[in-house]
Amino acid sequence: MSATPASTAATDSPSGSGSGFHIPKVPFWAQIVAGLVLGVVLGWIARSYDVGWLYTTLDKVGHLFVQLLKLAVAPLVFFAILVSITNLRKVNNAARLATRTLLWFMITSLIAVGIGLAIGLLTDPGAGTGLTPKDGKLPQHSGSWLDFLTGIVPSDVITPFTELNVLQIVFMAAVAGIAALKLGERAQPILTFSESFLELLQKALWWVIRLAPLGTVGLIGYAIADYGWDLIGKYATFTADVYIGCALVLFGVYPLLLATVAKLSPIQFFKGAWPAIQLAFVSRSSVGTMPVTQKVTERLGVPKEYASFSVPFGATTKMDGCAAIYPALAAIFIAQIFDVQLNVGDYVLIAFVSVIGSAATAGLTGATVMLTLTLSTLGLPLEGVGLLMAIDPILDMMRTATNVAGQALVPVIVSAREKILDHEAYATASSSPVDDSDDSQVRDAEPQGVPVAA
Repeated sequence: MSATPASTAATDSPSGSGSGFHIPKVPFWAQIVAGLVLGVVLGWIARSYDVGWLYTTLDKVGHLFVQLLKLAVAPLVFFAILVSITNLRKVNNAARLATRTLLWFMITSLIAVGIGLAIGLLTDPGAGTGLTPKDGKLPQHSGSWLDFLTGIVPSDVITPFTELNVLQIVFMAAVAGIAALKLGERAQPILTFSESFLELLQKALWWVIRLAPLGTVGLIGYAIADYGWDLIGKYATFTADVYIGCALVLFGVYPLLLATVAKLSPIQFFKGAWPAIQLAFVSRSSVGTMPVTQKVTERLGVPKEYASFSVPFGATTKMDGCAAIYPALAAIFIAQIFDVQLNVGDYVLIAFVSVIGSAATAGLTGATVMLTLTLSTLGLPLEGVGLLMAIDPILDMMRTATNVAGQALVPVIVSAREKILDHEAYATASSSPVDDSDDSQVRDAEPQGVPVAA
């Protein structure tokens, strides 16, 4: 059956008549919300009635979804960074664009960490929790400035991929990309292979992304079943602080920058970027969301050549939620639990670590390495990380959504200021789902019902 008759039948024939039965298309965001609700209900049932098999099933479903996302992380990061660097040769003023992108990453990170510090100082998140230093434990993985600096260069080319050291993968990809630029035409076979392999990875990752509603059921359900409301209650102030801080950046700072700096409609930005933001909330992975982030960024009018550089770069270094708001609040929280007094110099150090060390988070689920880097810089006990591990999945959803929104925001701002933004595309960007063959104009014209194949 051809696409044209199907589309005509979907629009011209009444439901239930004609050659086939028509199923209304359920928006992807609605599937995600349904997954959230079902996950909460199943998690509550598993915990309240001690349903062991349901608890195990939720755990396995959520774990499998995250594992599928992680499976593509190493090769996706390598080829995305390599291709994005070589694509800069197609962009006028590439060095200027790269510099402006990095500058806006730093500016928004500074604003975010300032908001995190302000909220922490106003609310005292560690007070009245009932938690003590004995409740903490040393993390399995920690970070220090020496580890961060020496860990950038890998000892071999295999280990970073097997151990998923994203920072080292980024380093190797950047070196390979720059070398390819220097080689010119002689590197074209490698670039052609890299672009094809990247498309293959993104195609496979789209299949995983379509499983996000099911993954949501498992991840949320397991969180409720495992942690329960009592544990969340102990961290109520801290959890609220993280969500409020991220919300202020997401719905306060970003719209303000769009309206004043880029002279663009904030509402239109959120319409276009919504598919990436909602997936980030569920998947808790900036890198896993990267193909969607790049699609929505292009749909918002950012030139593809620039988006293919700025989005992968941001997915591995731009972390307003995980690397700015969260470590600022966590440092204050842990200092209060361990009865350590922080001073103005410590707050300046937190801001410095957030801006310079954000690449340590590297777009992976969780922000433990970034937090340990912050604590070690301040001289706070690393056992404090253990206090926050139990609640981390709940926090990470909002943190990652903020990360991804910022990763789409900066290319839009830079493009608008450099006068390379397609304002018509921006004005018509919709919140419709994106897929691996996304074309905004085509998708916006698609019917809202799809026929079941005869």
